[in-house]
Amino acid sequence: MTLHWSDTGIEVHKIVVGPVDNNVFVIRCTETGDAVLLDAANEHDRLLELCRTLGVRTVLETHGHWDHIQAVPAVRDAGYEVGVTAADAEMLDSYDYILEDETVIPVGRLRLHTIATPGHTPGSMCFHVEDTPLLFSGDTLFPGGPGATKFPGGDFEAIIESIDRRIFAPFDPDTLVLPGHGDDTTVGAESPHLQEWVDRGW
Repeated sequence: MTLHWSDTGIEVHKIVVGPVDNNVFVIRCTETGDAVLLDAANEHDRLLELCRTLGVRTVLETHGHWDHIQAVPAVRDAGYEVGVTAADAEMLDSYDYILEDETVIPVGRLRLHTIATPGHTPGSMCFHVEDTPLLFSGDTLFPGGPGATKFPGGDFEAIIESIDRRIFAPFDPDTLVLPGHGDDTTVGAESPHLQEWVDRGW
């Protein structure tokens, strides 16, 4: 079973793929059957089966790091369009459209809001499903702190600002954070520790 979370009108499916255990999520409108896949990370056969089974229409990338994009060529070859931010687009061999900040992506009757959160990469992006407690954080926020900023293009001060201003400030403590690796957490569980992360420097 891939079902990870559900409520009236929405299902979230999750599988873990690849050598660094990437979380791949499908957000599905149960009223229309339309769905999107977040991060075509790896194991393209499994992802394509998920796409066919759940009615995926398009693929959205949280950022351009290699472990999140390995299946992009295969899903594009299968006819699925892939979106990524302009700042991370050059990390992909190919893509179809650019994701911009503060836009709304319709998924059936669901509304997916884009939130630019630079720091892990220059073009990292989170996604919030309107009228739900769901925030898909990619590698921006994990249980216990921010994503790594030691890779090329990483910026620790930027990721702290992104987390503080674009996640902790606007979202309720009970907002469920679904990251690109590992377990879910909540804004309320993580926000009290922001200064600790600043002090430790990672």
